[in-house]
Amino acid sequence: GSGGRALDVAGGVGRHSIWLARRDWRVTLVDISDEGICIARSNAVSAKVEIDFELQDVKNLWDVTGSAQFDLILVFFYLERELFPAFIKMLKPGGIILYKTYTVEQLKLRPGKGPSHPMHLLKPNELLRAFSSLKILSYRETVKDRGVAELVARKSPQ
Repeated sequence: GSGGRALDVAGGVGRHSIWLARRDWRVTLVDISDEGICIARSNAVSAKVEIDFELQDVKNLWDVTGSAQFDLILVFFYLERELFPAFIKMLKPGGIILYKTYTVEQLKLRPGKGPSHPMHLLKPNELLRAFSSLKILSYRETVKDRGVAELVARKSPQ
């Protein structure tokens, strides 16, 4: 759908935020990289869209968003397990989270490419368990060009 409020976690140069903003979403992009935010701002200006930018460590996400509630939360290739409960809290009733990041299988497929420390790699079905209080709309772990887990889940409407 279009419209609503979205949070792009560790959004980098803003590719996903811009896509959403073009579809009338009100987007907040949070990232720790000053350079990434500068590029994202420039990309948003070029795309003629408005995005709220927060130059913050994502670990301080709750401080940034406060009690804000989002219809959509995007997390791509960022893993901070301590934030899983905060993501659930920040979703509005009926809100959706899209989460995609590396699994431990990445080490077998592409040694030296992507993260290598276990704190940055999901264990099998870890995302599924972490968001089990939500309705899982889609979940898969793939081991093709890279080892990744992908989750789409919805918070109960009430």
